[in-house]
Formats: sequence, C-alpha cells, structure tokens
Amino acid sequence: MRKRTPSHKGDKPFTLGGLLALGETHNTRMEAAGIYAYGFGNLYVCGAVDRRLSIYIPFAVWETLYAPLIATVLAYVIGLPLGVLLVTGEETGIRPMPKGVMNALNTVINLLRSIPFLILMVMVFPLSRLILGTSIGTAATIVPLTVAAAPYVARLVESSLREMDRGVIEAAQSMGCSTWQIVTKVMLPECLPGLINGATNATITILSYGAMAGNIGGGGLGAISLMRGHGRNQRIVLYVAVIILVLLVQIIQSVGTALSVKADKRITHK
Repeated sequence: MRKRTPSHKGDKPFTLGGLLALGETHNTRMEAAGIYAYGFGNLYVCGAVDRRLSIYIPFAVWETLYAPLIATVLAYVIGLPLGVLLVTGEETGIRPMPKGVMNALNTVINLLRSIPFLILMVMVFPLSRLILGTSIGTAATIVPLTVAAAPYVARLVESSLREMDRGVIEAAQSMGCSTWQIVTKVMLPECLPGLINGATNATITILSYGAMAGNIGGGGLGAISLMRGHGRNQRIVLYVAVIILVLLVQIIQSVGTALSVKADKRITHK
C-alpha cells in the first residue's frame, strides 16, 4: 500500500500532550490528504482505516493496568495507616488521640473524598509536575490517582476494622499486648478477608478512575475509547475498549473474592 503524505511540508502530527497544551481536544485534520493523526505516547496512528489495532490495544491495556496498580499500592501505603489510626485513635480506641487531631483527620479525608476525580486531577496537576516533571501522560496520572484513592482506602480499612469483635481486642489487652502487637497480630489478621475485599473494590475503583483520566491527558483504554471510539466515531474501537475493561474488572473481582474466601477462617476449606 502506497504511503500517503501531507502536501504541506510544515504539517506534522500532533502529540496528545501538544493537543492538550493548545486546548485542542478535537481531531486534527491534515488538509491535503484528509487523513487524521493522533499521538498515544510515542505511537502514532494515521489513516482512515487503521490496521494497527492489534498493536496499540495491548499497549493501551498495559497503560490501563500499570498506573492504577501502582496507584493502588501507594494508596495503601498511605491509606492503611490512616485507616488503622481512625479506629485506634478514637476516644474508645486502644490508643486514643487528641480529639482535635481526629476531627482534623476526618475532615481532610472527607474533603478529599467529596471532590470529583476529574476536578481533583486538575487540581493536582501542579503536584504531578513537581514530582514527575509533567502532568500529561499515563505516568503522570499516578499522582492524582493516589491522592484520590488514599482517603477511600482509609475508609475501607476503617470499615473492615470496625467489624471486628471488641472482645478479641480486650482479650489481647488483658494479656499485656502492646498497641503495635494488637494491630499487627490481632486486628489486621482477624480482619484480613474484609481487607482483601476492600482492596479488590479499591483496585476496581482506581481502574475506573484511570480510564476517566484519559479524558484529560491520561493514556490507556480510556484515551483510545474517547479519542478514536467517540471522537472519530469508530464504534468498534469503543466497544472493544469497553469489553476489555469489563473483562479486567471481572478478573480482578474473581481473584479478590477467591483470596478473601481462602483467608476467611470461618469457612471450612476442603
């Protein structure tokens, strides 16, 4: 097939970052040939009929997975201690904290959870530039994903720990266990099934956030479904992206449920 090139020598394909920097989210038309050009990272897709679907879809799946998974790990690094503190630091907890500190912590968590993700992502752009040097691209979405997910994870952990029988904690205290021992050897192991379920829900939620991030500079299946599926009216691309996202969620949920059941001591495993 003969390669088609623009008639104007100065015409160049725009990258996704360049389009966003110029505030142009619509398709870029190359005048002479009437061919569209898009940039997804370093991958350019040109032509009315794209024959590289099998190339950039797997790359988009990789982008869709690695950023949310890294963000989930970072969110638990921040959110797990916060969730434990919300339970142990309350007035009736095993390590009460000053009431003002607990009120401030709850207020900050509630404020971050109340901000819609797309708005929060725009607000966190300066932090992404400070840490990574850019606010455009899949890697740059890790920062806002972590900021959005950490308060959510903290509430999930808090909810799981509050389901624990208070008598077990009192028994550990009567045996002279320290706060650290009660948390690490009693509370977390006893609440492990609920924590795994929470981690599964958090991973799925962050995955959906990552897909939404494609609307304002992120990569992955979200960007492809919006730009190619919706923007260029290529419905097959849109449907393929949605089907892959549904399959990813089903896999994550199935694995999480299996691990939770395996960790539940109340269930007899054959």
